[in-house]
Amino acid sequence: MAAQFEDEKPGRVLVGPAALLLGTVALAVGTLALWQVFRPLSQGSKYYLIIFLAGVLPLVFLAYPADLPRWTRPPKRRQATNTTRPADGTARPERTDSTRPTLVDWLLAALAVAACLYPVLPITIGTGGGGYNAFLDRQGLLAPIDLVLGTVLLLLLLEACRRTTGWILPAVCLLFLGYGYYGGLLPQSWPVAHAGLDFRQLVDAFYNSDSGFYGTPLDVAASYIVLFTIYGAVLELSGAGRFFVDLSAAAFRRSRTAAGRTAVASGFLLGTVSGSGAATTVSIGAVTWPLLRRAGYPPERAGGMLAAAGVGAILSPPTLGAAAFIIAEYLGVSYLQVLGWATVPTVLYYLGILLSVEIDARRSGVRPVVLDVGSPWRLLGRFGYHFASLIAIVVFLAVGVSAMRAVVFAIVLTAVLSWLDRAHRLTPVRLVTALVTGVRGVLAVTAVCAAAGIITATTTKTGLGPQAAALLIGGAKAVTADPTLVLVLTALLAAVALSLLGLAVPVTASFVIGWVIVGPALLDLGVAAPAAAMFVFYFAVLSEVSPPTALAAVAAAAVTGGRLVPTMWQTLRYALPAYLIPIAFVITPTGLGLLGIGGVPRVAVAAVVTALSVSVLAVAAGGWLPGVGPAGAPERVLGAIAGVTLLWLEPVPVAVGVALAAIAAAGVLVRRGSTGRPRTPTEGQSRTPTTGRPRTPTEERL
Repeated sequence: MAAQFEDEKPGRVLVGPAALLLGTVALAVGTLALWQVFRPLSQGSKYYLIIFLAGVLPLVFLAYPADLPRWTRPPKRRQATNTTRPADGTARPERTDSTRPTLVDWLLAALAVAACLYPVLPITIGTGGGGYNAFLDRQGLLAPIDLVLGTVLLLLLLEACRRTTGWILPAVCLLFLGYGYYGGLLPQSWPVAHAGLDFRQLVDAFYNSDSGFYGTPLDVAASYIVLFTIYGAVLELSGAGRFFVDLSAAAFRRSRTAAGRTAVASGFLLGTVSGSGAATTVSIGAVTWPLLRRAGYPPERAGGMLAAAGVGAILSPPTLGAAAFIIAEYLGVSYLQVLGWATVPTVLYYLGILLSVEIDARRSGVRPVVLDVGSPWRLLGRFGYHFASLIAIVVFLAVGVSAMRAVVFAIVLTAVLSWLDRAHRLTPVRLVTALVTGVRGVLAVTAVCAAAGIITATTTKTGLGPQAAALLIGGAKAVTADPTLVLVLTALLAAVALSLLGLAVPVTASFVIGWVIVGPALLDLGVAAPAAAMFVFYFAVLSEVSPPTALAAVAAAAVTGGRLVPTMWQTLRYALPAYLIPIAFVITPTGLGLLGIGGVPRVAVAAVVTALSVSVLAVAAGGWLPGVGPAGAPERVLGAIAGVTLLWLEPVPVAVGVALAAIAAAGVLVRRGSTGRPRTPTEGQSRTPTTGRPRTPTEERL
């Protein structure tokens, strides 16, 4: 179910010889990835990438079928809680795939092996071949066989992306390919015109350079992402996922908002296992939706909460999404630094969600739910060792150990500690299963990262990045000449562009495209590289909660049976801080404090003021001031203006924002004084979870 709503489409469940072959090759690839950490291949990293892609790409054609999903329409009645479709009549894919690869799949897999391994095979074919060094010597002067096999690999990668992510990303790649080939025919007065590239030059850039198929994105997939997916599989098989949910429930079992808090905390903790928004949403929804329903949450509101909490998995240290590793490589910094940049925004993100939970509980008449769980201290004492590997990663990074070695050490530690729980011991067989599962989890990402080389190589060869940046900045300057407003307008235009881009392509590809197009514009306007990179990263991730696709919201609606569009809007409300905080650390120097840059005073001021902004926006969106009562429309509008103003982290805007927030709070107090103490729906007659109307006496007795 989780795979159905991911950026990547669900694959086959193989059986028989095909399953054995996939498991064997996946095991070999995983072993090679672990070996490369401590004993790198002497021929260099590109040689390793060639071998890695040769092992992974053929598996894509065996694991993912060629046909598109067959779209069906579910019945109009409300589905049960374990349904895989929303009840609003929205079409959902239903696969009827065979468990056996077809003859075409096998042929494509064989072609992938040949095209990938050709550069390293010591076989002379005409004027080509001859081994790895000979292949590198022909850079810029490809032999005919080089051109043929480079073209074959190009087509295979496009097909692999189509199978794993759909048509959009291959279409984007073809658009860049067409721009590289036909861009020379554009009028030279156009900003995006270039001298033109022939097909041989393009294939050379893709197949035999460090910015094409074997560029930074694939390097990140083969060096970091595969290790972290293996780590996630090991952590899951060790029982960590269930422990995190149980601990979240136990921690809030006596709270009035126990159900909502459990969902949010579970999303944060489970994110360390999956690192995927839709998968985390489904995982926490399967456990916490019954609790939320008992508490009286409408399906749409519960779905919005689950989706927002699930997407936090991609934003939360220590295992951020795949694009975070690309940030580290592009900027030449350690992964620990990227984790540091993400820490304060993550805290603020979950602060906004928790405040929304508390406000909804009081405004909507959510009832306390008794959770039949034990003491959190007892759980920590018995299973708290599951946190050890997560803490170990941070400690290893802090003492200078590379991210790759740190995660391998964490895998070993998790495997050893799993023997403390008889039900989840990682025996050799289960370790092999974890290794194969981890490698299979990186198949789609590898295809996307290799295909992203088409975009990066074309951009590098044509100079599209600086040209697009000039267009973006020029559009902002056409509206205003004020440098500050130009920066703000450019950031807003970039945010919109990245959000629209993320609707069509996976997060990793969205970041790569956004960085080569939007990144230069922000850098040209004086934005610090960490702020620009994290800005692009956040808006690439937020595509999972942005209508009209909002994959995490679709997954949540499938779990709760809620209407899809209202669920998306509820998700947007819960995730609101994530849309605004990135703009804050781009438009002002003080905003860098949100990334932990600039010393303790700047970080403290930025964090406190932005926390106040998030709180005010949560009150404005929820319409309730905790401890006081409901907020009317004037107070909510004033609060929204105050919250946005506070994000401009300069003395005067902050003072204005604080004053407006105080006036809004005073208005709520005056409203309470004129109407008396507000009576929440839980004080007396409760409400139905679907319509929100007061229950009848008969419904109360039932």
